[in-house]
Amino acid sequence: MKLVRDTWLIFQQEAGLMVRNPVMVAFSLAQPITYLILFAPFLKVVMVDRGAATYADAYRIYVPGLFVAMGLFGGLFAGYGLLSALRAGIIDRCRVTPVSRTALLLGRALMHVCLNVVQAVVVTLVALPFGLRVHLANLLVSYALLGVMVLLSTSISYDIALLVRNENSLGVLVNTVGQPISLLAGVLIPLVLAPMWIQRVALWNPFAWATDGMRALFAGQVFQTVVWQGALIMIGLAAASLLWSSHLFNREVS
Repeated sequence: MKLVRDTWLIFQQEAGLMVRNPVMVAFSLAQPITYLILFAPFLKVVMVDRGAATYADAYRIYVPGLFVAMGLFGGLFAGYGLLSALRAGIIDRCRVTPVSRTALLLGRALMHVCLNVVQAVVVTLVALPFGLRVHLANLLVSYALLGVMVLLSTSISYDIALLVRNENSLGVLVNTVGQPISLLAGVLIPLVLAPMWIQRVALWNPFAWATDGMRALFAGQVFQTVVWQGALIMIGLAAASLLWSSHLFNREVS
């Protein structure tokens, strides 16, 4: 219970800082909304031979991929905030309090989860006038899956940040790793359009499983095997990465 209470306290603090900076939140929405408006119509043309004959079909394919891209990159850049807090001495000042050290990390990660889910809600609302239709229950499950993805990518970013402890190195590694992962997840173009060798390589990408599961949810196929497979992969990897992040963080502040 102490961990839960301390995590909630840190989450409230971080969320309060985020709310007091609405410009940052607005700018973080600019790129996904731009892609939503300008890229999805091209996808309709590409997918017309595969049955996606309307804009509604295109958005049902594209919006889930956009969620995955937001969850991936929204979490991977979280390490910058952790490094900034370490350098500013914020973490050191928290050490003299009875707050759990694991909660210091988990509360920050949950703030990024909340931010990305809020962004996903906004993106969904923007997509509705373009014809996007998805069952509410399926949409809520997709938000939950997005939250787990953000936890995974955020903890990976924390792992990298605590290992390299340098913003420049973090940026290089995040961009080097993030771009191929997103492309091999089919976030922009479905992997069914890719050559077979790329589809085989993508089987080793956990975010590709999450993308397929997300698209199945938007298609109303909530009981498809790929949905729970993607969810289990994300949950397992997120738990493992969070444990490793906690270990590195506790060692860092010891």
